[in-house]
This record gives sequence, structure tokens and C-alpha cells, in this order.
Amino acid sequence: MGTDPADIAARLASISEELADLAIDRLREAAESVRAGGDLDPELAAEEKRITRARRSVEKAAVLLGGTAAEPAVDESP
Repeated sequence: MGTDPADIAARLASISEELADLAIDRLREAAESVRAGGDLDPELAAEEKRITRARRSVEKAAVLLGGTAAEPAVDESP
């Protein structure tokens, strides 16, 4: 089970991209709802925030393992 940390970092970078796509999808859904005259769905907004926080954490892990992901911005939020 000699998995190379760089390989794991590459997989994490891919997961980070998937999470970014999910967050963008949630933002699009929210924007479409507001454009249609509705209110912003608080559950949808909360889900986007959770996804974005998860993406940032995955990016940090990729960097720590020596991946090629860009150094993430420091996020001091809990």
C-alpha cells in the first residue's frame, strides 16, 4: 500500500475541481430563483457555503501533500 502522496494530492486537486463545479451550480440555482422573482433559498445558500468550505479544505490538503494545486488563500473561518 505504498501510495505516493503526490498521487493523493492529484486526486484531491480533482475533487477540489468537482466541488468548485458543485458550488457554482448552487450559485446558478440561487441566481435563477432570484431572477425569477423568488427569494434566495437559505438552504441552497448554506449548501453552497459548506461545499466551498470543503473545497478549500481539500485544496489545503493537496498543497500539504505536495500537489500542484495553487496555494489556497488563508481562510480563518471555522
